[in-house]
Amino acid sequence: MTAPRFRLTDSTLRDGSHAVAHQFTEDQVRTVVAALDAAGVPVIEVSHGDGLGGSSFNYGFSHTNEMQLLRVAVQTARQARIAVLMLPGIGVKDDLRRACDVGASVARIATHCTEADISEQHIGLAKDLGMEAVGFLMMAHMIEPDALLEQARLMESYGADCVYVVDSAGAMTIDDARRRMAALKNGLTSQVGLHAHNNLSLAVANSLAALEEGADQIDGCTTGLGAGAGNNPTEIFIAACERTGIETGIDPLRVMDAAQDAVRPIRPDQGVIDRDGLLLGYAGVYGSFLLHAKRAAGRYGVDTKDILLELGRRRVVGGQEDMIIDVAVELARAKAAADDRADRDEDRGKEGAGEPR
Repeated sequence: MTAPRFRLTDSTLRDGSHAVAHQFTEDQVRTVVAALDAAGVPVIEVSHGDGLGGSSFNYGFSHTNEMQLLRVAVQTARQARIAVLMLPGIGVKDDLRRACDVGASVARIATHCTEADISEQHIGLAKDLGMEAVGFLMMAHMIEPDALLEQARLMESYGADCVYVVDSAGAMTIDDARRRMAALKNGLTSQVGLHAHNNLSLAVANSLAALEEGADQIDGCTTGLGAGAGNNPTEIFIAACERTGIETGIDPLRVMDAAQDAVRPIRPDQGVIDRDGLLLGYAGVYGSFLLHAKRAAGRYGVDTKDILLELGRRRVVGGQEDMIIDVAVELARAKAAADDRADRDEDRGKEGAGEPR
């Protein structure tokens, strides 16, 4: 049997947490891990959508403590390794130590694409703990390939075994993904990977383009379950690889079964790229902002579209979730002021026509 050309990490139980407001249960984790493990998926990521320590007022409280979910995942998997995500500043070192103690063996340390320097301690700790360390450069569409490479070199110098181009907003075209992957592949000695979102319906295409540039690791989410319009759908990507002659080491039929029987029931409508999901990619807005933006729109009586477009104009990034409320309040005030002006203009028009007020 030919060795797999790349390693797939399925992030359904981490990135997919955003899509279900962080309400995964032990039974759901057990069912999904068992199905993906049986299909041959080599790495399965489990944690709050915003990484270790993310359960909070700012990011949304988890239904079940993530360490308990991790414990269930580790106990269920027979072959797959269990990974966690950590964003320095949201999670702390003790969170990573606890995850390692529970049995997680892959630590994915994520920063904004221009802030790799804040990952040094956490990548170093992961290596000290005997974990595989993966650097995650989020919102990678926001800087050019050469600048991204410089940030990736920092992560590599800290000990990262792999550095990822992360299209958090699903804003990359195929050329965008290809150029960034080529820059990292040609400029690093570590492995390189791609984490794609599907807001422009390009996640599979971008992932295949990344493989053409020599990517060593690719992420997927079964049924695409993930933030915003979702991620590279694992089952579709694996099927596309098989049709292209790319060895994956994953059983395409069993991963289809995992999608249909284990993940699809969690959120049956996942995979439809609606207006809001498309707007995330169009505006270049962080995928996890969508639910927060919808709630703010309902609370302040403004349009989700206007919030997302303004966030994109301001180039707001992960960790600035408080700006969503600020933008919604400003839009509501502007709307109220515009309505008030319209009322006054109408009244003046009536007075000019001799109508009683």
